[in-house]
Amino acid sequence: MKVQLLSSLNDPNIDVAQVSSQRQLAISISAIADEFDRCLPLNLCLILDQSGSMHGKPIQIVIQAVEQLLDKLQPGDRISIVAFSGSAQVIVPNQVIQDPSTIKSQLRNKLSASGGTAIAEGLQLGITELMQGAKGTVSQAFLLTDGHGESSLRIWKWEIGTDDNKRCLELAQKAAKINLTINTLGFGSNWNQDLLENIADAGGGSLAYIESPEQALEVFNRLFGRLKSVGLTNAYLLFSFLPNIRLAELKPIAQVSPDTIELPVQPETQGGFSVRLGDLMQDVERVVLANMYLGDLPEGEQVIGHIQIRYDDPALNQQTLLSPIVPISANIVRKYQPELNPQVQQSILALAKYRQTQLAEVKLQQGDRIGAATMLQTAAKTALQIGDTNAANILQLSATRLQAGEQLSPAELKKTRIVSKTVLQN
Repeated sequence: MKVQLLSSLNDPNIDVAQVSSQRQLAISISAIADEFDRCLPLNLCLILDQSGSMHGKPIQIVIQAVEQLLDKLQPGDRISIVAFSGSAQVIVPNQVIQDPSTIKSQLRNKLSASGGTAIAEGLQLGITELMQGAKGTVSQAFLLTDGHGESSLRIWKWEIGTDDNKRCLELAQKAAKINLTINTLGFGSNWNQDLLENIADAGGGSLAYIESPEQALEVFNRLFGRLKSVGLTNAYLLFSFLPNIRLAELKPIAQVSPDTIELPVQPETQGGFSVRLGDLMQDVERVVLANMYLGDLPEGEQVIGHIQIRYDDPALNQQTLLSPIVPISANIVRKYQPELNPQVQQSILALAKYRQTQLAEVKLQQGDRIGAATMLQTAAKTALQIGDTNAANILQLSATRLQAGEQLSPAELKKTRIVSKTVLQN
């Protein structure tokens, strides 16, 4: 398995007379399979909400989705299942797939809906189970819930009890540090989109929305397809720049494909920067956008920095491998003429759609419906520019409802969030 690493500036031409120039750098990363490469063994943990609100059809559909997933696992793959309500329990300990029918029986006998929603306790148990089978595997969790985590009670300056949401985020961050990926699935319309998005982003995974129980099978299959396509793990994007080149101070790095995610930047020991990417899928392009500023540079074509990928290859049981270094070049000219890269412009617009929708949500929370509607209309126009008509329709519909003085339903708010960061599956 090899890493393909490409980069392009939105405009490679830089005016030599400018003291400071802003540019967007688009970086494409993917795992490229060799003819002799084999599928990596999977280590999958399902962390399932069995609170009272999942009673009836929802829990039955989830059981069906899990049973179909079990049928797709291969010999050598590993599975574990954790269920949570007011507390959490391991109903299928981490094990190599040998007899799926036995696991299905355990699932049907032990998974039943009742009680509260202690998400953090379920996530903690799930991470513990994943750790037992992590060596030499692609290790991911599917966290499914239809509710909110349990909050602590604050009286003046004292906090009583645990804040489930805060613990969830801390656990997702710890999981990422030990090369575990957390995907989140929001079921129905009452789950906390801020919490599940934060968990997925921190855990290097995807956020999925199951609006109705019937969609559970398709969403599980789609996430499983992404899991099966992973070729390399624990990937980091490494940057190094010339002294007069710098990243923007606020939100300098974001992934824009296949999902939009704000990525934190970490300093490296040699003076550069790194950004965690997590798992790399075979022949599936990850596009990362870096917002940077260029200072005074001499005229001519100049190398302004370098990028590289550090990664693990579980198939070869090798860690901290390095891809070839790729130079970043700019053309410093006296007679400046823009040379815009249309593909990078698409990436810039994809990020703009996400951030415009975020601003709309902030304004809505502040009670500014007109301001929120205006930003949603702007996001809808941006979506149209990149050909995302489904997102444009949903964003415009939400804007129109706000302009009419109506409130957005929980389901509409969730669809608005999802289409801002990915392509909504019908």
